[in-house]
Amino acid sequence: MSHSTLFSPYSFKGLDLKNRIVMAPMTRQFSPGGTPGQNVADYYTRRAKGNVGLIITEGTVIERPASKNEEGIPNFYGAALDGWRKVVDSVHAEGGLIAPQIWHTGAIYGNDPAWKPTPMDSPSGIAPDGTPVGQPMTETDIADTIAAFGRAAASAKGIGFDAIELHGAHGYLIDEFFFAGSNKRDDQWGGVTLKERTRFAAEVIKAARAAVGPDFPIIIRLSQFKPNAYDAKVASTPEEMEDWLTPLVDAGADVIHASQRRFWEPEFDGSDLNFAGWAKKITGKPTITVGSVGLSGEFIAGFGGEVSNPASLDKLLERLDRGDFDLVAVGRAILSDPDWVDKIRTGETASLKSFDRSLLGELV
Repeated sequence: MSHSTLFSPYSFKGLDLKNRIVMAPMTRQFSPGGTPGQNVADYYTRRAKGNVGLIITEGTVIERPASKNEEGIPNFYGAALDGWRKVVDSVHAEGGLIAPQIWHTGAIYGNDPAWKPTPMDSPSGIAPDGTPVGQPMTETDIADTIAAFGRAAASAKGIGFDAIELHGAHGYLIDEFFFAGSNKRDDQWGGVTLKERTRFAAEVIKAARAAVGPDFPIIIRLSQFKPNAYDAKVASTPEEMEDWLTPLVDAGADVIHASQRRFWEPEFDGSDLNFAGWAKKITGKPTITVGSVGLSGEFIAGFGGEVSNPASLDKLLERLDRGDFDLVAVGRAILSDPDWVDKIRTGETASLKSFDRSLLGELV
């Protein structure tokens, strides 16, 4: 199929992208002490040279005592901001656009048993899988966390980023407030309905919006699935999805990054629209689709050791052409090959690279 739509320019909120391709945020853990170095700057700059339309960084965490669950995850406060400024300047020097993904890992433990910062933040003192993790967040904890997201947003704009993405997916803190399984609160931050449980995320978006002003783009990343619960649903019907998304858009979100494991899978019975397609239909806002774009298999299996090989983009292009979504986030394919975008554009499919887990051990 033709790549004409994929490589057409796209603009939102004053951000002018050269094409529809977004580098998906992917945790890399190459920031010792929480500060990204020259190797991280070079990693993102290679993607800018490779003509990625918009780079979204790995998750980078707000200023809270237990905001990250792995030591090598970068911070987005303090000394780390100098490192991020160098990343931004280097990407811009190559004509690229870049947004940080602003994150709090919440009640999900990492893989290093020696890294267990406390106190963990969570709505109800339980992880999405029901594991006890301590005490529920107090009103003061919640207010401080919202303020920390706002400070991070202000810092992003101040050091020259082109947009921000708030990580509200995959069972991490913002998502824990959405999900009935992890939000058992009976105060203003909880509730029986999904619409009630959107309040924390909406307040985070409002704080970010207040910090960056009306014209700076804010992306919110969302997912239905949770770690080890791939069939989980925050919203089980289109009506519930409207209750979920509308408050976030009303709070100031400009773009919805709809994360799923396989972009081609329909979100609800009776329609072939995927998550991003439904999000666009419901809100009218631009959406980003993601999930196993350009590679065989899906990312959970890929990160688990399964080799992922180059795959056809025909299904993706068909849905993009008919307007289901506006932008396409590519993860493992761009992680393994900084020139993936140019190779797709010029038809150099024979030189496309496979992905295997060993690539997680270096910054290609």
